[in-house]
Amino acid sequence: MKQKLTIVKVGGNVINNAEALESFLSDFAALEGNKILVHGGGKRATQLAGDLGIEAKMINGRRVTDEATIEIVTMVYAGLLNKNIVATLQSKNCNALGLSGADGNSIQAHKRKVVEVDYGFAGDVDGINAQNIATFINGGMTPVFCAITHDGKGQLLNTNADTIASTIAVGMSDLYDVSLVYTFEKNGVLTSVEDDDSVITDINSEKYVQLKADGIIADGMLPKMENCFNALQQGVSEVIIGNPTVIKNKEQLFTTLTL
Repeated sequence: MKQKLTIVKVGGNVINNAEALESFLSDFAALEGNKILVHGGGKRATQLAGDLGIEAKMINGRRVTDEATIEIVTMVYAGLLNKNIVATLQSKNCNALGLSGADGNSIQAHKRKVVEVDYGFAGDVDGINAQNIATFINGGMTPVFCAITHDGKGQLLNTNADTIASTIAVGMSDLYDVSLVYTFEKNGVLTSVEDDDSVITDINSEKYVQLKADGIIADGMLPKMENCFNALQQGVSEVIIGNPTVIKNKEQLFTTLTL
């Protein structure tokens, strides 16, 4: 029987709220068993870019990563945020190891091909080095991945953190019984973004198609959901979406996804 592995992605406004992040990290540190944390940090990167007089360029909700921006996101994601998260987890007796995709050749990616839009140094993930990541876990460490990958040729790439979490979950599912948890400031997938209690508790593939057609699932939630179903289709045992406290309290409202 495979050991259990829980992969948690934290993002949204949680990253930018010191009190909410501290509370979440306390809960994550207390989470028993093998675990991996994946974090974003786009809003903090946008803030730093503004402080440095560099305008953040967004097209269709995605960041255009030029030469200046790849330096900024690397500093913020792999440096400031990642190491602060690791230090906080260490203070809570969780032996965290901060990683980018380049470390241990953990996550391989390629520069996104130019079709209609050139997103610059944006990376699309090719795969992960599951054995290396398992070595860290078996050594008693908790990997903490930021949203930076590499192309194997010396170039760092800015990569969607939801995609990283999904890809790691898929890659590790050959070795572990994997649960994937997406946490953000909402209670789950909502029928109305104005009502935090309007959680759709269960969504399967058929229902997902209908919710998209009805416009209930749209915009930024679409790529997140696509990552969720991609993970389920490739061997991940469980995918849930909820607010950060869902990792310790399953009595509250949250969304469970199934095929």
